[in-house]
Amino acid sequence: MDVAILGAGQGWHFAELERALRARGHQALDLRVAALVARIGDRPHLYAGGVALQDVDAVLTRSFPKGSLEQVIFRVDALHWLERLGIPVMNSATAIERTVDKFYTSALLEGAGLPTPRTVVAERMDDAMTAFRALRDVIVKPLFGSGGHGMVRVSDEEIAHRVFRALDLERAVYYVQEALPHEGRDLRAFVVGDRVVAAAWRSAEGWRTNVAQGARVERASLSPEWHDMSVRATRAVAAEYAGVDLLPLSDGRVFVLEVNGIPGWQGLQSVTDVNVAAAIVEHLEVVARRP
Repeated sequence: MDVAILGAGQGWHFAELERALRARGHQALDLRVAALVARIGDRPHLYAGGVALQDVDAVLTRSFPKGSLEQVIFRVDALHWLERLGIPVMNSATAIERTVDKFYTSALLEGAGLPTPRTVVAERMDDAMTAFRALRDVIVKPLFGSGGHGMVRVSDEEIAHRVFRALDLERAVYYVQEALPHEGRDLRAFVVGDRVVAAAWRSAEGWRTNVAQGARVERASLSPEWHDMSVRATRAVAAEYAGVDLLPLSDGRVFVLEVNGIPGWQGLQSVTDVNVAAAIVEHLEVVARRP
């Protein structure tokens, strides 16, 4: 197969995927999301870097760089178009739509019966302040974003007012989630298909446990219950592969915090013997064979 890896450029993840694809007799094409060009005429065409995407055998979405709302919508629309042309795309446009938007993800998790933190999403500052007063200790997150960037924890009303005022000036949407007490660590489960191929504890001194923010990683083993939660969360967003963040509390409860539809695994790979890229490629072959 000729597989287009759609991302932000070559790096560690592309090299891992290229190696895994080559090992199974496939070719990897490094294409930039920001280089997408759609041409509509006698025959629909979608290009990236001069490559006609409807002529490849499969597309693997590796990253969606930060962009404007229009850019994000165009990129997702392009994936939808490819799928309508019969090109296998993993993860699909639907999965990307559901996971780049934290509100959509949280709503789907709750709808699937999975425990997720209490969250209020609103456009008006007054509604955000009302949510803060009800929850008292909250994590304010950007609706779009990953890696822990742009998040702030607020437990003081004056600080909440300043944070929300700044967001109001940006005409942002308020995503206000209760801060759950934990021991400075959470768990990332990497799901491919119907199984967790690897998992790791992520630990930090503060409340941010993202590897991109400097968290330490340690190999983890999942109980059958946590494995099931991770797979159910991945199915809820219609993803073929995903990074699922679980937060266990000292009282025994476990919450699903987020589902990342374009997850990185460099930190995870450092603490597992499983070849994560190979697992992704093997599942891509399954997806590509579907009628």
